[in-house]
Amino acid sequence: MTEKRSDPVRPADDEARALARRLMRAARHGALGVVDPDTGGPHVSRVGLATMVDGTPLILVSSLAGHTAGLAADPRCSLLIGEPGKGDPLAHPRMTMACHARKLDSPGAAADEARIRYLAANPKAALYVDFGDFSFYALAPRTASLNGGFGRAWRLTARDLLCDREASARFAAAQAGLLEWLNGQGLHALTQAARSARLDGHPVKAAGVDPAGIDIVLGPLAARLDFIAPATQPDQVAALVERAAAKP
Repeated sequence: MTEKRSDPVRPADDEARALARRLMRAARHGALGVVDPDTGGPHVSRVGLATMVDGTPLILVSSLAGHTAGLAADPRCSLLIGEPGKGDPLAHPRMTMACHARKLDSPGAAADEARIRYLAANPKAALYVDFGDFSFYALAPRTASLNGGFGRAWRLTARDLLCDREASARFAAAQAGLLEWLNGQGLHALTQAARSARLDGHPVKAAGVDPAGIDIVLGPLAARLDFIAPATQPDQVAALVERAAAKP
């Protein structure tokens, strides 16, 4: 009798969801895989990254690039994220997402949100964001394969990765004002909150805020400061940051 093997890939749990969302929010580049329209084979490129408020990966690409031609011909794509650290790169968390790409029409509300979010995360992109051949694409995740290191693998769905749609829409509308407050009047509290989470060593700057937390920049590093509990309204952010700042 043949012994049935157990599936080494686990279903999503809270640990996996938290790790996946941190990887997505902190990623500033990734490997984008598309179908080459000329050969039908795979084509992989490194792309700059940010996220929409709900967590959907966001790229800014030129129409002259091969991967953009691939997305135009077939919107199915994959995105690999995760930073290797010291030692074996395979011992560090990474995630591959199967996505569906959508070009964001400009002018438009989604493109406006994308511009605020992308430039806050990647300020050097201001040099070329307005070039006529550049456009934003949202990469809507369908499924994901998360590897947290040896022996730690999970399957996830879009629901595991993204924030509530209605709450995200409210945060998108308030994004510019929230960033202005966090990097101005609320900066001291944000800095204290980052220190409480052991995210210090460099000046702190908010690069994005959403119902689940704040994307922060620490000098050359991108990091994530999660709220103690999810927010449903933008006016809850100040209290959540103050609460995090008060933690020992």
